[in-house]
Amino acid sequence: MTIGFLGVGNMGTAMLNGIANSPLCADKTISAIFAFDTNAERLAALAYKSVSICETAQQLVDASDYLILAVKPQVLADVLDALTIRPDQVLISIGAGIGADFIRSHTVPDAKIILVMPNTPLMLGQGASALAKCDGVSDDAFAFALALFRTCGIAEEIPESKMKEIIAINGSSPAFLYLFAKGFLDYAASEGIDADVALRLFAQSMIGSAKMLTDSGHTVDELIKMVSSPGGTTLAGLDTLYQGDLNGITMQCCDACTHRAYTLAGEEKKS
Repeated sequence: MTIGFLGVGNMGTAMLNGIANSPLCADKTISAIFAFDTNAERLAALAYKSVSICETAQQLVDASDYLILAVKPQVLADVLDALTIRPDQVLISIGAGIGADFIRSHTVPDAKIILVMPNTPLMLGQGASALAKCDGVSDDAFAFALALFRTCGIAEEIPESKMKEIIAINGSSPAFLYLFAKGFLDYAASEGIDADVALRLFAQSMIGSAKMLTDSGHTVDELIKMVSSPGGTTLAGLDTLYQGDLNGITMQCCDACTHRAYTLAGEEKKS
């Protein structure tokens, strides 16, 4: 099995690192990894890895069984128009808002396509990627794609029809969480608390809270109650968040994110 990375920006390189160091390469499930990018410096940075650098995008396509489309969504059409794609290849797209019909219109009508929404923590091997299997993709091919993304985090299957809605949940959500974190860190600074200490404590609180969400067996509402003693400090803070309608604003944020994804795709979100 050969893998080709068309584009090795932050996401492409992070995936490549995870795969190259995974058992998929060690046990020869993946026999070769190829890469192409118009940025020579990015390619040069891969010289120390077991990656074959291609001189042209078409050379990459010709060598790959699985082709990972990791170029910017706004240039994807032009890039694909210049290539000859084989019908037997599996195309894995990580472009936000890019649908299967769009890719087929610039490749072959029956292209085998897997859509992916990854996120930036993938760069640390802690990614959360949502994958959708489109028509024509075999169960084995999709299982292999899941295995690829699990080399650098977790990967979950979702319906193709929800690929735009999922962007707010895992693709864009790190930015929303960072903005929320900024408020806590700015507060710590205003109170004269050491910035590094505050960062470590708050970051670990997010990590621990995330583990409580996934591993404690309690619902979100139950977890909130566990921290909230009657008449205590947490309830005082929660009351302010409730008054500001944090939950409602968060849903509006997600909805705006989703609508933008539809706009970028030239579609209209159905109610």
